[in-house]
Amino acid sequence: MSRPDPDSRPTSAELPAGDPGHIAYLDRALWQRFTRASSAPEFASAWLALQTSMFTGVTHGAVVLGADESGPYTPVAIWPEGNSVPPGLSRVAETAMAERRGTVHHHKDQGNPAHHLCHLAYPLQIDDQLFGVVALEINNASDEQLKLYMRHLQWGSGWLLSFINRNSRTTSSVDQQSLLIELIASALEHRRFQAASMAVVTELATRLKCDRVSLGFRKGKHMKIYALSHSAQFGEQTNLVRAISNAMDEAIDQWQTIIFPSPEDQKCITRAHDDLARTGGSSHICTVIMNDGDELFGSLCFERQAEKPFKDETKAFLENVAALIGPLLDIKQRDDRFILRKMLDSFNALIMKIIGPRHYGFKLITLILTALLVSLYFIEGNYRITGDAVLEGAVQRATVAPIDGYINQALARAGDVVEEGDLLFTIDDRDLRLEFVKWSSQKEQVQRKYRDALAERDRSEVNILKAQLDQAEAQLDLLQEQINRTRVTAPFNGVIVSGDLSQRLGSPVTRGDVLLEIAPLDEYRIAIQVDERDIADVRTGQRGQLVLTALPKNEYPFVIEKITPVSEAKDGRNRFRVEARLDADDDLLRPGMEGSGKINIDKRKLLWVWTHEFVDWLRLIFWYWRP
Repeated sequence: MSRPDPDSRPTSAELPAGDPGHIAYLDRALWQRFTRASSAPEFASAWLALQTSMFTGVTHGAVVLGADESGPYTPVAIWPEGNSVPPGLSRVAETAMAERRGTVHHHKDQGNPAHHLCHLAYPLQIDDQLFGVVALEINNASDEQLKLYMRHLQWGSGWLLSFINRNSRTTSSVDQQSLLIELIASALEHRRFQAASMAVVTELATRLKCDRVSLGFRKGKHMKIYALSHSAQFGEQTNLVRAISNAMDEAIDQWQTIIFPSPEDQKCITRAHDDLARTGGSSHICTVIMNDGDELFGSLCFERQAEKPFKDETKAFLENVAALIGPLLDIKQRDDRFILRKMLDSFNALIMKIIGPRHYGFKLITLILTALLVSLYFIEGNYRITGDAVLEGAVQRATVAPIDGYINQALARAGDVVEEGDLLFTIDDRDLRLEFVKWSSQKEQVQRKYRDALAERDRSEVNILKAQLDQAEAQLDLLQEQINRTRVTAPFNGVIVSGDLSQRLGSPVTRGDVLLEIAPLDEYRIAIQVDERDIADVRTGQRGQLVLTALPKNEYPFVIEKITPVSEAKDGRNRFRVEARLDADDDLLRPGMEGSGKINIDKRKLLWVWTHEFVDWLRLIFWYWRP
């Protein structure tokens, strides 16, 4: 149903007091002022003016408001405006606030007994929390009128309470958010856990008007108190600290927030809280647990006096505080431990996962790893030493320049497979042939002179010419041999492993220069680089397997023949050269191939095989640092 136009309604003066139409008008007027008022004094003034217009004989009125239970309470609206509150009206307001019920006081005039004043007051309460009082002074009212006035005052105070409740909830929400932000700032301001926890509990005690706020974290099976508000130092064995710790244990064990004295809807045991109340002298206690998922790690304990109980709204806010601040303080507490303590706590947590409840997956993995370690300790396997290996020819022949000269032809180069007698390269022999022709001519000349001397029977000349003839023949033989050597052939069947003369045609060479290297294809040896940490276990005659990078699917057996007693540095480690004979033949093998070789040592425990290098390293480090 739509509301009628306010301008068409009758004024309050046109309606008699107590008339239903008058009340409906007041209802609509209050609704307008309720929705438009921006402050409590503005709404209270309008409300008081409308209330006094409903009654006849009202001389004064007042609305007194204050903060929730804490005060101070001050008049925010007075009628008529500009007047002061009469003493009688102040007294009845104080009485109604103290007794928290509607109160009526009568005051007779001694000079005129027929004339007397009546003072009415009604407290403003929301959920048993006092927010203020409204009071009226009425002249010459009968008892029936006073009952009617009190009933209308109680009805009208509902509007005032609605306005107060709306504003108090908004203000309370803002204040709670502000407090949470300040608590986070206080916790983050300090790097150390102790300072941060002290700042948080002291701030909570001050802002929530608590006598004492305590912070505890779980240590083993019981709670340990780490901070008390307004107390930098405290003894852990004092009766008060033990009582607080027991109260926290009681809340942790029951996994819930505990309020003492217990409300009707709370089902829990509060024996430890009762002991704390007697020991600490607090009438109201609220213990809030702090948890991270399924793990409880701490608790906050709040203590107040009798006039400040913990309501449901306060309980919900404290639980929010614990949920927000608890994990932050827990992180600081964990980070602030000594390194040895962190290691011990981690070890204890690991043990609890193994022997405690839940964590079934972790227990299964631990069981499997334990069974694997036990198996490795008893099962034996092959102990093999691995090293980088290179395939070499058993015999490697170097082909050198036979004479000084120039390369004329290059018929083979590295990688070519050659047979015995195949021409490899030739050296230019023109100078040698010219020298051969020269000595041949000289020989002919000496021979003619030698025949002439024989004919003349000149013995001395014959002997001299005979020596010159022998010299010429020797020189010719030498030149012929040198000419023959200019054609270099393969000494055996094999493969050229190094050298490429095709890029050096016409270049000079000197006698003895290594030009090509040839290795056989049917005899190989393996050079294995063994780390110095493993060389003590290697013996001649041991067998092994070779896997080449070019042929990863094939394993070639070998036998150790020689261990070189000189090490060489490679990749930052000392390695010994171990030579082995390859006991296999494969047309795919070529000298220079690289791979990995594994030398079979003996049978040993698998656990030792996989861990001996690390154990030896630890043993060496211990010996190095031992005094």
